[in-house]
Amino acid sequence: MPEVEQFNTNDRRRDHLLKPDYTRPRYQIPAPLKKQIKSHLKFLYGAKCGASCYKELERLIKVYYAHKTPQMIDREKKFRAQDRFSEKDIILITYGDLVRHAGEKPLKIMQELLVKYLHGVFNTIHILPFFPYSSDRGFAVMDFEEVDPNLGNWQDLLELKSGFKLMFDGVFNHVSSKSRWFQEFLNQNPDYTDFFTVFSTKNKLSADHLKLIVRPRTSELLSSFCTLSGKRMVWTTFSPDQIDLNFHNPRVLLKMIEIMLTYVRRGADLLRLDAVTYLWEELGTSCVHLEQTHEIIRLFRAVLNAAAPQTALITETNVAHEDNVRYFGNGFDEAQMVYNFALPPLVLHSFQTGDSIKLTTWASGLKKVSNQATYFNFLDSHDGIGVMAAKGILSDQEIEMMALKVLENGGYISYKDDGDGSVSPYEMNITWWSAINNEDADEALTLQVDRYIASRATALVLMGVPGIYLHGLLGSKNDAELVIQEKQTRSINRKNIDKNELLKRLENPDSRESMVSRRLTKLIRIRIKEKVFHPNAPQKILSISPVLFTVLRFTKDKKEALISIINISGEAQRVEIPLNETEVKTLSWHDLIGNKTYRVKDKSLHLQLKPYQIIWLKNKK
Repeated sequence: MPEVEQFNTNDRRRDHLLKPDYTRPRYQIPAPLKKQIKSHLKFLYGAKCGASCYKELERLIKVYYAHKTPQMIDREKKFRAQDRFSEKDIILITYGDLVRHAGEKPLKIMQELLVKYLHGVFNTIHILPFFPYSSDRGFAVMDFEEVDPNLGNWQDLLELKSGFKLMFDGVFNHVSSKSRWFQEFLNQNPDYTDFFTVFSTKNKLSADHLKLIVRPRTSELLSSFCTLSGKRMVWTTFSPDQIDLNFHNPRVLLKMIEIMLTYVRRGADLLRLDAVTYLWEELGTSCVHLEQTHEIIRLFRAVLNAAAPQTALITETNVAHEDNVRYFGNGFDEAQMVYNFALPPLVLHSFQTGDSIKLTTWASGLKKVSNQATYFNFLDSHDGIGVMAAKGILSDQEIEMMALKVLENGGYISYKDDGDGSVSPYEMNITWWSAINNEDADEALTLQVDRYIASRATALVLMGVPGIYLHGLLGSKNDAELVIQEKQTRSINRKNIDKNELLKRLENPDSRESMVSRRLTKLIRIRIKEKVFHPNAPQKILSISPVLFTVLRFTKDKKEALISIINISGEAQRVEIPLNETEVKTLSWHDLIGNKTYRVKDKSLHLQLKPYQIIWLKNKK
């Protein structure tokens, strides 16, 4: 018998065998998927090289398939891609060691806290890069196939899988300068000399080419390294410690696909493609959103469809909204989820100004992508609040004013090189609590919590899957000390928390952390029971008032409806919603949050909202 991990029969950790079972018939890739994969490889590398690549890729898929348990194979036969997402999907984003305690493995601590406080609230955990790394809190990966021993091991991750789906990071754009791959390049090992984009001198990259290249940083694009063959200039989009991989080399692509399948075997239900915008470099272009990049994502999708159809791709692309949503492809051939990068700055703008018009107008344009794809709605992240997706929606002046308020609230602004010698805001580094609430304001904590929860509710009511960063769940304030200590502005939202101190605060009902987490988890527990919040259920944005953000959601069969009304102002509001705006003839509506029933009078709903109040009105049958 093949060796299997020893867990209960119904345990999802039991999806793969420890060793491949080659006694079974070899997996045959279905003809349509085989054709797709060959087509993608031919586009990228030409007919001859593409055919050679296909043979190796087919081998990788067959090896992966031999690791599947019979139970997993049977389950995949019943899997329908249109059923992948549901209203129960809520993603918690966290570093593996965000909560620490001396003498305990951080991944074990995480499992303890998740089971105790968040089971039945979140069903998916996104563990930010948990690999050995040299900088950027995990995003300069030294070894793609190992767990950082300071966090735990692969077994600890599998323990999490018994109660949650897992999202892993595919940091496929670059690798640490301390990685074995790059060290082999420095040693001029011929197997690695073309793993990276290299120039003999800086002058080999012309000023005209440099002006075209779009980057999210102001640092030098080329970094100098001494190799066995002398000094070389290497392409580094993000930092001198993050060396871009050269996907012109098909061996790089094949290695990354092998790693991707390893992640699936190790428990990944979702794969986040980090910085995928910059995957393919081509001189004479902007080096972003290139067709080759989209082709690689389509190839990844086809490989997963063939080998692991239950695993989904999510693209992380902090770019203009119209470019961002292109990573859905036609809705069936690229990412199943795309980070909704325009949402955070538009929500922040709305709460800063007390005016939801820009948010309402933009949200009105969000449409169902397909029955297999949807948006990933988030507000804060380990990086900060990106502003690129808001360009063209907010004016340059509005973005500048938003950034100034972030600075007033103790945050920082990260800039990008515009290619013409100028720079512009790329990202605002601040916690969501500090972005929404000024610490120096003479306000009651309860009012600040109300404002905070109202802002966060926007990501819970829109079409898509919501995600919440752990510091967002706790209402964490800026950590200015860590910024000084690590000399990195992104550290402002990456503070490590002592487990005992966290438990103490969570158990104190008057603490900010307790108030915020209890209010948010209450909303989530209500949300996951309502089919109107299915990620692809219909929605209509209602323009009732500039001080309100109002969303009408329906179940897919249109039998149930829910009106979400969020008062984004610090003033009480009288609200009238004409019945014809709701497209529902029901005369009685029940607020799921406040447990109060409202009846239609004079063909309208008449409501009184407190400052920053949230109402979820469900039609009563």
